[in-house]
Amino acid sequence: MERFSLKDHLFNPAKVHMVASQIKAVYDKFDQESFEKETTERFPSLELKERMNHISDMFYKYLPSDYEKTVHILLASLASELDPELTDDDFGDYIYASHSSYIHKYGCTNKYLSISLQALREITKRFSVEYSIRDFINIFKYETMIMLDACANSDNYHERRLASEGTRPKLPWAKNLTIDYTDTLPLLEKLYCDPTRYVTRSVSNHLNDISKIDPILVIDTLKRWKSYHNQEPKEMQFIINHSLRTLVKQGNPEALSLLGYSSNPNIEVQNFRFSKSSVVIGDYLEFYFDIKAKEEERLIIDYIIHFRTKAGKYSTKVHKIKKTTIENEEVKFSKKHTFRANMTTRKLYLGTHKIQLQINGKRYSEVEFELLEQS
Repeated sequence: MERFSLKDHLFNPAKVHMVASQIKAVYDKFDQESFEKETTERFPSLELKERMNHISDMFYKYLPSDYEKTVHILLASLASELDPELTDDDFGDYIYASHSSYIHKYGCTNKYLSISLQALREITKRFSVEYSIRDFINIFKYETMIMLDACANSDNYHERRLASEGTRPKLPWAKNLTIDYTDTLPLLEKLYCDPTRYVTRSVSNHLNDISKIDPILVIDTLKRWKSYHNQEPKEMQFIINHSLRTLVKQGNPEALSLLGYSSNPNIEVQNFRFSKSSVVIGDYLEFYFDIKAKEEERLIIDYIIHFRTKAGKYSTKVHKIKKTTIENEEVKFSKKHTFRANMTTRKLYLGTHKIQLQINGKRYSEVEFELLEQS
């Protein structure tokens, strides 16, 4: 079976042809054939983000040298806005990331600031410009934050999401921001009561980012928002749960308390054991344990894998098992973990590893096992 390629799925000749045809429809002088040929012939040697940047450079080469004219052409060529009636999972077409890449590469200047910011607002209705906006935040903080405040008040939920997602302190794979993390709180104050999950998930991810810097601020903010009753109770609980997930994994007592969990549950963990003492890369390891509660306890049950590193030390990763309530009883649990080869997030090394239980942030017994090479 041929391995799935994300870069080929998102940036391929068919997508380039689509964008080129859209441009040709509004700009007759566009040399579509040469653009498509030169753009796609380099794709085999380029990774995903490199393809996106390459397309934006081809815009620069094949469209007018006048920046404002090119922006006008690109905006006129855009597909229709994403469905404003939806509330989640409408990400749009990744190929339009090349349009916002052109804007931040060639238009993040004082001369073009106004037209560039307006262009990003239009593009984000087709595909999020959360990465491109960060240069503007860093270089033109005042003007960009005014624009993002307007986005936070927009009728379009993709613009509202941009106000949160584009300003996240620790947005994955994104350029660092030079503004203080507290500068974004006025935007979040407007967005946490949003009716769309696409926006509230971003707000939650934003707060989760901040929790890695300032846990007390996040906990106090969530308590205050909850007391206002401006968000539906079920959605407010989603925001709280999603915002505190890092603090819960860390066993933060205040975060656990806000979620209704004790940081020191009255339980006993017994009979923690593996199905086998070793596992081959590509196979799974199953483990079992019992929990005996002496009174009713709400539990967040996780497990920590202590992965062996190249240097022979350990790097930990917390994985979820389940949330449950146990009364005055003993309950048996089991879990399988597959040690996949060729993971993009972690390289596996042979040797002794460990699995440790964590319940309500409190760590319990650990057991060692051997990770072996595929035969």
